[in-house]
Amino acid sequence: MARTASLSGFPEWLPQERLVELHVLDTLRKTFELHGFSSIETRAVETVGQLLRKGEIDKEVYGLSRLQDDEGEAAKQGSSDKSDPNAFALHFDLTVPFARYVVENAGYLAFPFRRYQIQKVWRGERPQEGRAREFTQADIDVVGDGELPFRYDVEIALVIAEALSALPIPDFRLRINNRKLAEGFYRGIGLTDTAGVLRSIDKLEKIGADKVAGLLKSELGATDEQAALALQLATIRTEDTSFVEQVRALGVKDDLLEEGLSELQQVIEAAVQRAPGKVVADLSIARGLDYYTGTVVETVLVGHEQLGSICSGGRYDALASKGNRKFPGVGLSIGVTRLVSRILSQELATASRAVPTAVLVALNSDDSWSAAQDIAAQLRGRGIATEVAAKAEKFGKQIKFADRRGIPFVWFTDDDGKHQVKDIRSGEQVDADPTTWTPPEEDLHVRVTTA
Repeated sequence: MARTASLSGFPEWLPQERLVELHVLDTLRKTFELHGFSSIETRAVETVGQLLRKGEIDKEVYGLSRLQDDEGEAAKQGSSDKSDPNAFALHFDLTVPFARYVVENAGYLAFPFRRYQIQKVWRGERPQEGRAREFTQADIDVVGDGELPFRYDVEIALVIAEALSALPIPDFRLRINNRKLAEGFYRGIGLTDTAGVLRSIDKLEKIGADKVAGLLKSELGATDEQAALALQLATIRTEDTSFVEQVRALGVKDDLLEEGLSELQQVIEAAVQRAPGKVVADLSIARGLDYYTGTVVETVLVGHEQLGSICSGGRYDALASKGNRKFPGVGLSIGVTRLVSRILSQELATASRAVPTAVLVALNSDDSWSAAQDIAAQLRGRGIATEVAAKAEKFGKQIKFADRRGIPFVWFTDDDGKHQVKDIRSGEQVDADPTTWTPPEEDLHVRVTTA
């Protein structure tokens, strides 16, 4: 089970826990690369103005300043005044920095540009299960130059469904909506502040329908009928395309609504065929950030819904631009730390051992250290993780050391140069040749298995 962090909101992993996290990261990376996504890394620091230009997230941003600054240095490196748009801050997600990266490097990129990015992010929110102040995200995005065909909205959802299916986690559901559908519907019933309605609907699961209706009426001027219709739309949830008929049955007419219905229908149709049982049309999904313009996604673990969304994102058409040049994109972000925390706390998966080492080379005497290093080098040269004992204690103590470390095999060499290797779990000890011996496949590398 994961330890409680000594500094709240900043988790750290024990070695065996880190091995589980690495397994998750490697699985995601391999899946993303199989689909042609290239890895990038952006800086951890952005300007406050860059981070706050889309969406109401200012309370989540960690400002950055030096403990000691002289005026000249502060002027060169960015103001420490957090109200200054040129002040430095840590990024709270990877999408906004990626938009800046695309604009600055557009001349070097081939569009549509397919990127994945796995990095730390920081948010100043109250720590609780599933929410940390420092955590790792794994993002994939496709960005176009001028336009981006809608088919990428479909592809992104399918790639994420494949990636999550390969992880040692419970069953999951991608809950998908389309903001065009929602905004067109709100516009069709006479609610013009569609962004405000979306922000209110986004709070539905946190505060309930009655309080959301109250917000719609008190803050946005909605009538009882308008609030009821907005909430009625949010109750529609289907595992197929039957949501189209349910929305049209509400009797609202709007061109943007029809466009959103068509787009969401395409995503759900593809998911029913290629990722059956993993995707649902959920018209309560809104996503609070203002930069989303079409498809929006949130993902929950079945039976662990209280954890919140483990993967979210959507389509953004105006986040990245340079003059009249637009770079529309679509992407999803997996909350790796949230997933790993749940895997560890629920013991959903375990590492086969606590360290990568498969073999400890024992020492007969301190003078045998150099020869032991030669043996270790031969084993490592064939891909076998090996370390050499630190000192020539009694063999029993060296075996106990290997056991404490979780190393399954101990290598012995007698004064005549004869080699033997001992499986300390079973006690079996056999002759071995460092140029040919290999541990069983299941012991060669650390394996992460589901409970």
